[in-house]
Amino acid sequence: MDLAQRFRDFAHREANGNSPLYHRRALEIAEDPAVLALIAALPTGKQQPNLVLAAARVHGAIAVPYRDFREQLITHWPSIAATALTRRTQTNEAGRAATLLPVLARLPGPLSLIEVGASAGLCLYPDRYSYRYGALALDPADGPSSVVLRCTTTGAVPIPQRLPEVVHRAGVDLNPLDAADIRDREWLEALVWPGQDDRLSRLRNACAIAAANPPALVTGDLNERVAELVDAAPRDSTVVVFHSAVLTYLPPAAREGFIAAVRALPCHWVSQEGTGVIAEFTDRVPVRDSGRARMVLAIDGEPVAYAGPHGQSLDWFGPA
Repeated sequence: MDLAQRFRDFAHREANGNSPLYHRRALEIAEDPAVLALIAALPTGKQQPNLVLAAARVHGAIAVPYRDFREQLITHWPSIAATALTRRTQTNEAGRAATLLPVLARLPGPLSLIEVGASAGLCLYPDRYSYRYGALALDPADGPSSVVLRCTTTGAVPIPQRLPEVVHRAGVDLNPLDAADIRDREWLEALVWPGQDDRLSRLRNACAIAAANPPALVTGDLNERVAELVDAAPRDSTVVVFHSAVLTYLPPAAREGFIAAVRALPCHWVSQEGTGVIAEFTDRVPVRDSGRARMVLAIDGEPVAYAGPHGQSLDWFGPA
């Protein structure tokens, strides 16, 4: 895809309505040949608008007027490029637990959760967060959580009456992040888009929960390590392998290899990926072109809902 168009698509499909500053900034970059030339020198996989903008924020390119931002970006470009090359868009959005919860809570407990592409593992704590589905409130057994996830719903969403019991939390990532490490937390915070103060607050609170009870995260390729993680889970638990916005970063062959492998493992499989990422779902979901980014939620290969990319909405089309 043309790089300028990539920034336009990010502006219109992702940032629009979510971050006015990023919406405007991405459109401005799309019309700036000099800045596009700098970004184009990065490997294709590192030209992601949200990665470049997060790296820019880390190195002080935060001015609101584009002229000043542009000057900051160009001045600090060597450091910004170095960060983009070494970091990943590990947007560890705890809000996605709100769209995962309805399928996780339907499984017999206790649960062993294994997240591939886990980042800091913040989605491994669905039992430790509070939820607000419209007027319906769900809280942990010991009281309301410091992390409150609000999710609008349509359709016959099977909202549970209680949160699941989770006895084991594990994950794999090419570069796991430590919620207790200040540098890793700073990077996670840089990935939260400007103007999203609620997301920033819940990120910090979710990091505190994870730091107090760290998950078992391993470094490596998800295709190479998922089987050993499933094997290590407690035998008297229901094992669930899940992922959100991860497979899109895999080449098609690796993506198909993972899907085949997880289906052969003794576990349930919950996927939450962008439309079109899992090719077999294409003809099995209703056509609802909202013009905005969204994910398809599926359980054991059966699509059941469209989910907002930050867990902000759940549009159920599966069985009640």
